Amino acid sequence: MTTKFLGATLALLAVFPAFAADVQGDPLAPTSRWSAYSSGRAQTSPMGWSSWNAFATDIDEDKILGSAQALVDSGLARKGYRYVNIDDGWWLQRRASDGELVIRAERFPSTVRAGGLPSFRPFTDRLHAMGLKAGIYSDLGRNTCSQAYSPDDSDLPKGSVEEREVGLYGHIDQDISLFFSAWGFDFIKIDGCGLRAYAAGSEKVMSGAYRELKPLLDMDSVARSDIPGVQSLFRQIDAALIRNNPDGDFVLSLCIWGAGNVRAWGKDFGNISRTSDDINPTWGRLLTNFDSAAKRALYAHPGSWNDPDMLFIGKGDFDADHLTEARSHLSMWAMINAPLMIGMDLRNATPALLEVFGNEEVIALNQDPAGHQAVVAFDSGEVQIFVKTLSTGEKAVALFNRSAAPMAVDLTAAHLKFRDDLDVGLVDVWNGRKQSFRKQVRLHLEAHQTLVFKARGARVLAEGLYLSEQPGNVNPAVDGVRWPAPDPTIHRSAFGWQGTRGSGERPIYAGWGGAQPDSAPFGEALRIGGKKFETGIGVLANSRLEVRNQGYRQFTAIVGVNDSARDERHAVTFTVYGDGKVLATSRALKWGEEGQRISVDVSGVKIVELVARAPIDDPASLPVTWAEAALLSGSAPAQVSQH
Repeated sequence: MTTKFLGATLALLAVFPAFAADVQGDPLAPTSRWSAYSSGRAQTSPMGWSSWNAFATDIDEDKILGSAQALVDSGLARKGYRYVNIDDGWWLQRRASDGELVIRAERFPSTVRAGGLPSFRPFTDRLHAMGLKAGIYSDLGRNTCSQAYSPDDSDLPKGSVEEREVGLYGHIDQDISLFFSAWGFDFIKIDGCGLRAYAAGSEKVMSGAYRELKPLLDMDSVARSDIPGVQSLFRQIDAALIRNNPDGDFVLSLCIWGAGNVRAWGKDFGNISRTSDDINPTWGRLLTNFDSAAKRALYAHPGSWNDPDMLFIGKGDFDADHLTEARSHLSMWAMINAPLMIGMDLRNATPALLEVFGNEEVIALNQDPAGHQAVVAFDSGEVQIFVKTLSTGEKAVALFNRSAAPMAVDLTAAHLKFRDDLDVGLVDVWNGRKQSFRKQVRLHLEAHQTLVFKARGARVLAEGLYLSEQPGNVNPAVDGVRWPAPDPTIHRSAFGWQGTRGSGERPIYAGWGGAQPDSAPFGEALRIGGKKFETGIGVLANSRLEVRNQGYRQFTAIVGVNDSARDERHAVTFTVYGDGKVLATSRALKWGEEGQRISVDVSGVKIVELVARAPIDDPASLPVTWAEAALLSGSAPAQVSQH
């Protein structure tokens, strides 16, 4: 390792200390372990109902239990919608004498008990008796989002400045013990407004109504976010959850809206992680939120999922008069394994809307145990095609019309990585219709329509899977991103939180340039030495990918510097490790050179690690490609050869 590269490594650790894992000084050294979050109970993405979209802070026991009963009576609970989550607005204050939280008992009468503070235990016991799970809400800071942004204080905590500090800050162990051990909750959503909205110069603080808390998060500038500070708080919360849930039955939901580059590291700190600001019931906002998660397939795995926010089906552009849009909303959330959290008042749901929520075939795609988020097979501003590998060996494919005009779309066998000389069978998951084609088929989409099929065919790779077909088994432990940048490709909706005041939404969600399936990190093609590859993993230099090997015997890839690299001088060395041992190392490869083929025996190996090293300070200038990277059932002698 050169002195220059060591300096770059130490700088990386200073910015992202989580990358160090158990390795002292070198985040690229193999660890022989899977490092994505695995605590809690989220082997599939959580499903349920949340109070916020329907009621905001105007919540009470009748509204929440009424929606819970609707889940049961409609059959949605039986289909997987089990979590009933109380969002902001449940608390009265924090008692000054001992820091205990006090519930708004007049809104939750079942919590009242003689001789003590109100307790949610009777409430959660009732939900559990209905076969449901119970969720609660808090904030990383002293105060909450509603305290920062609500237009009035009628539903906000009461009392002195200190009594209204109901967030987790300074009370993590106390509050987590209360929520889970004493009150019996199973899920917690943790917002981050308390870490962004209470700066010294904010109106709330200057008025004397709230104490200052120096912001750790900045939505507009990732460089101004204290990422290690935020991660430290989540580590403390995780430790408290494990202590108070010895059976591991909990879900931790991170909600810091794509700030602080959380789309790259949220997978290591919680079960679900918000990738965007709040959704609203407009088509444009759906596109914004969807885009923030849709191209992060390698950053979601069983146990840790991307969260583009709750379903807004039932209102606005997704109400009972817009069932095409409602079906598209559910379909695309299902394809990317997003949490399916209903946000409407289910007591008023029409049969047509209940039918949308309850489509068992769509739900099955979301809950498929393989846990592979769909990968982009075709991409444009008007229409996209997403494909995901299912545990059955079938594929699911969604053709998503983002535009307000009808579209004719050609689906090809190549999109599915199926052979085009044999039949490909399609079953429409919304209406059950069957059809088959060879090579390609033209399909018609209405405005805002999404067609979703389960597809069967003969795989091009007959004896295994490309890594891009199994993103749930590939974890970018280190993705080479040194300086996170806003993602310019995310749809910026015209309807923002300020209407048309100001200059509109700027690109704010960090994460641009991370690891990508079937694409270079910045959306460019996979090309090495002038040769284009249709499949592979694109990532930056100075990266380490963890791959779970599920019984395969051979790993193969063609490695090299991607043609989109700006750095034509420095060489990259590619190394494959199996459970920590070197299996193969390429020669040093520069831009413009042909790729090298690597083929190694991985029989019995549990974790394959793919490391690309270069003696540079800025990996963003040097994207690299693991072209045609695959795990195969057959074995072959280890080889590293020029391709």
